[in-house]
Amino acid sequence: QVQLQESGPGLVKPSQTLSLTCTVSGGSITTNYYYWSWIRQPPGKGLEWIGYIAYSGSTYYSPSLKSRTSISRDTSKNQFTLQLSSVTPEDTAVYYCARYEGGIKGARGYPSWGQGTQVTVSS
Repeated sequence: QVQLQESGPGLVKPSQTLSLTCTVSGGSITTNYYYWSWIRQPPGKGLEWIGYIAYSGSTYYSPSLKSRTSISRDTSKNQFTLQLSSVTPEDTAVYYCARYEGGIKGARGYPSWGQGTQVTVSS
């Protein structure tokens, strides 16, 4: 069974960079054909897809966030990291890491999630 665990600061000041790490156990982040994704849920809103880093190392980001988003990985630690720059209070959300299984549509494509971590942007 694959398990994912988010970690990082729970409070970030406006204009700073939000940085979160997802540690994966029970499976390699280089395994075909998985996409290691970041998703967030602001208070009172639905889930918002942020982006992914693929098994190959390629990245793809939501058009609305791509200018501020960077996802990277450390294969030696089996971890991938989200960096979201120039944050504002609108970036306050619960942030999740999840594994997407290529070719499977809908919620079934995301069988494995971290528990989520609250990040608050406030001065």
